[in-house]
Order: sequence, then structure tokens, then C-alpha cells
Amino acid sequence: MTVRTQVLDRETGRALSALSAAAKRGLGDPALAELVVIRASQLNHCAFCLDMHLAIAREHGVGERQLDLLAAWEEAEEVFDERERAALALTEAVTVLTDGFVPDEVYERAAAHFDDAGLAHLVALIVAINNWNRVMVTRRVPPEGYTS
Repeated sequence: MTVRTQVLDRETGRALSALSAAAKRGLGDPALAELVVIRASQLNHCAFCLDMHLAIAREHGVGERQLDLLAAWEEAEEVFDERERAALALTEAVTVLTDGFVPDEVYERAAAHFDDAGLAHLVALIVAINNWNRVMVTRRVPPEGYTS
């Protein structure tokens, strides 16, 4: 097995943390922010981020039913409200970029539930967690039993 660096430049880590914190603050909904980062982390197979953000989500009152069904949110219509579903659809579109861009209908669905500032913070949050996921997955950083 290839030995991978566990080092993350301190300045880079601070910049990524600052982006994440600003996006979460601007979004103003800690529970929704955690659903978004968990869904992106599921798609990116980032065990470290899943471990951390599942714990944080519970601290912010996200229920076990939502956490259990998050990977199948589209089928679990009664578990997620329309705002959450719009944010999750945008999360998937930005994370996967299947067609090389975010489809207009996905963006418009999110824009119907968020004002310009909220949408900007939501996009920034999705970009931030995708950055973190890639940093952690590339280095294969294992989950460490996150505690706050």
C-alpha cells in the first residue's frame, strides 16, 4: 500500500476552515448545513468527514430518521421539507457535475427557497465540503471518532 502524507499545510487548513465557517454562518441554518455536508461526504466516500459531521448534526438536533434516510432523500419525501430537498439536489449537482454543469432546473429549485445571499452561502458550503472531502480522501485520512 502506498504511504500517503497526513500533512496539511496549516495556512491551507485555516483557509478551508474559514470558508466553511463563513458559509455556515451565512446560511444561518446549522442543521441544514450539516445535511448538506453529510450528503456531499457520502457522495465523495469521505469517512473522516462523515464521522465528524454526523456527530455535529446530532449536536444541532438533526434527527436519526433524517440521518438514516439521507442517502435516499429523493424517495423519503415525508422526511425532508422542500427547502431541504432543494438544497440536497443542489448539493448533488455541484458535487457530481454529471453534465459538466449544474442543470438550470436544479439551480432554479434552490433559488426558489433561498435569497441571493443564502444561495451564495449554500453554494460556498457545498464547494467547501467538496474541497475538504478531496483533501481527506486523497490522503486516505481515517475517521477518528470526532468529539466536539
